[in-house]
Amino acid sequence: MGLRRSGKSSIQKVVFHKMSPNETLFLESTNKICREDVSNSSFVNFQIWDFPGQIDFFDPTFDYEMIFRGTGALIFVIDSQDDYMEALARLHLTVTRAYKVNPDINFEIFIHKVDGLSDDHKIETQRDIHQRANDDLADAGLEKIHLSFYLTSIYDHSIFEAFSKVVQKLIPQLPTLENLLNIFISNSGIEKAFLFDVVSKIYIATDSTPVDMQTYELCCDMIDVVIDISCIYGLKEDGAGTPYDKESTAIIKLNNTTVLYLKEVTKFLALVCFVREESFERKGLIDYNFHCFRKAIHEVFEVRMKVVKSRKHQCQMQKNQRATPNGTPRMPL
Repeated sequence: MGLRRSGKSSIQKVVFHKMSPNETLFLESTNKICREDVSNSSFVNFQIWDFPGQIDFFDPTFDYEMIFRGTGALIFVIDSQDDYMEALARLHLTVTRAYKVNPDINFEIFIHKVDGLSDDHKIETQRDIHQRANDDLADAGLEKIHLSFYLTSIYDHSIFEAFSKVVQKLIPQLPTLENLLNIFISNSGIEKAFLFDVVSKIYIATDSTPVDMQTYELCCDMIDVVIDISCIYGLKEDGAGTPYDKESTAIIKLNNTTVLYLKEVTKFLALVCFVREESFERKGLIDYNFHCFRKAIHEVFEVRMKVVKSRKHQCQMQKNQRATPNGTPRMPL
């Protein structure tokens, strides 16, 4: 959500459709709710609803309670290069109404288009928006609502980093994934490891060491290189096959005695590691530990799929019971 021309549709196209940031300049303004299901193309399993900025969703003609009831995260985009007072007023209205309907929503504020600001101006803008938004909530007696703030731009990797943080909050298996990564890197002599969703370049988990933006950007670039080269040379002559499969692996040696190592985990996930050259000499150990790690990841998501199927089955049973008198199925005529 956000005001008109704040950059909502551009963010979605760049992150989930690999659109070039320069191409987004030609996108038309969104004039209706756009729903997109990204569960079919990547591991990240959710729907994105892109709301036009000019429509008042709290008008009686809209069922805003239905909109917010099933929402996991509400991303509100604020144009940092514009006068953001109107955006803050809309943010306050949206957050307070949404919280009453669903107190479990994560509220994520993207302070967007910061590529046009100096470093000092970025920090000052973030501080000002943070202060004003939280003061408005405090004045309304809603201090318990937590807002998360991110400085974003589609012209660098900050938008992918921000989306990664948002998505991680929606993954119930995150502590398990982080623990597996910590065990893997500590036993393999690895500096840093990311578990990437290949389609969107969102990292759904990383180990407990701090994330360095430069490291993350290198990992994103490596995924692009692997997929692009695989699309050119990895497919059959008739175009059959996929550019990313269980045989996908890549090693890139950097000029600072560091090695980037990519391995396929599932058809949607990749593990990208930062390894010192001296540690990479024990590649056999790393590969064995990776085999154990991948097996554990598959087990985690097998449990997840069983839970999802069980919930769907229970929902279907409840619907069937509600559709029949006294809970007894009707006999076909």
